[in-house]
Amino acid sequence: MRDHPIVISEPDARVLRGLLARAAQGHDQEHLEELSLELERAQVLQPEQVAADVVTMHKPLRILDLSNGTRQELTLVGPAEANVSARRISVLAPLGTALLGNREGDEVEWQMPGGVRRLRIESVQPVVLAGAH
Repeated sequence: MRDHPIVISEPDARVLRGLLARAAQGHDQEHLEELSLELERAQVLQPEQVAADVVTMHKPLRILDLSNGTRQELTLVGPAEANVSARRISVLAPLGTALLGNREGDEVEWQMPGGVRRLRIESVQPVVLAGAH
């Protein structure tokens, strides 16, 4: 668990609570329990109150893996929208949970299935709306 509460938008919190309720009987319970605890102590704000540099669902972001120096661009989405080849990562996946609610510049250390990973959030972009030009 992090040493500070995450910042999350009210719509994201509502979506996550619904996803966690449906996933209650599934696999990966330890990870989902950690997410549930993070959500309980999160600072939940209206979307317009969430700072532009906070990682929320549907905001493109770039991360740096501090272990091997690789950069990755991705977007956190709901499980039904996840598509690894399109760099859309489920918010319920360990990587998604690790990043959610942190800010640009934050370093995140999280237990992943392959061991502990240390990541730095390099940039967070505005949400890209479908059909926007």
